[in-house]
Amino acid sequence: MTFTGSRAGCRRRLIKDCGGAPAGLASGAMTYPEVTPELLLRGYASGIFPMAESRTAPAVYWVDPTLRGIFPLNGFHISKSLARRIRRDEVTISVDRDFEGVIDGCADRPDTWINPTLRRAYSELFAAGAAHSLEVWRGKALVGGVFGIALGAGFFGESMFSRVTDASKIALAYLVDRLRQGGFTLFDTQFLTEHLASLGAIEIPRDHYRALLSDAILRDADFAAPDIPAAQEMLQRMTHTS
Repeated sequence: MTFTGSRAGCRRRLIKDCGGAPAGLASGAMTYPEVTPELLLRGYASGIFPMAESRTAPAVYWVDPTLRGIFPLNGFHISKSLARRIRRDEVTISVDRDFEGVIDGCADRPDTWINPTLRRAYSELFAAGAAHSLEVWRGKALVGGVFGIALGAGFFGESMFSRVTDASKIALAYLVDRLRQGGFTLFDTQFLTEHLASLGAIEIPRDHYRALLSDAILRDADFAAPDIPAAQEMLQRMTHTS
């Protein structure tokens, strides 16, 4: 996941990292005839992640980049302007309140990697308690959010969206705080973009990522346990350690 809501901009990167380009996407990417929630979890635990070439493409590819994007959980960067926006308290935050609405927001663009197969599988993982969403609301309107998969102490970010300025950045700030409070040790963003790098994300080699992953999936963490903090409380925690 590029955390931009669409992986289209990373297709050239996929080809570079995986080598070649069969079927218009990437070699080194693997396909399976059926994508189930169990298969998804095995894929994440193995260090690979799924994507479809487009909304209507039937195939799901499993991708294993040589370089992996992650957020060091103590390194998330909140700019002064973002901190001011959060302090204005113009939005409210919820967790797992509208998972389907967040997926709708992430897929609401001309080009999306979320095809019906992946959408169904993520919804089933949410029902099983393995997928989670964090929502940003302005009044009764869902204006931003992020969703991903929790496995052990690893969180695998899939996509985010924003309908008002900085809503996705606010979602990420609250998400990183939640992961830290819940005992997570790995926040996987799959790829690194300029946007994510500006917030503190980094890129690490595949072997380093797999070492972090192997440790994380053996640990216990709880996405649901932490309370949703007040804006100032979250900012104090985040700015004191980043």
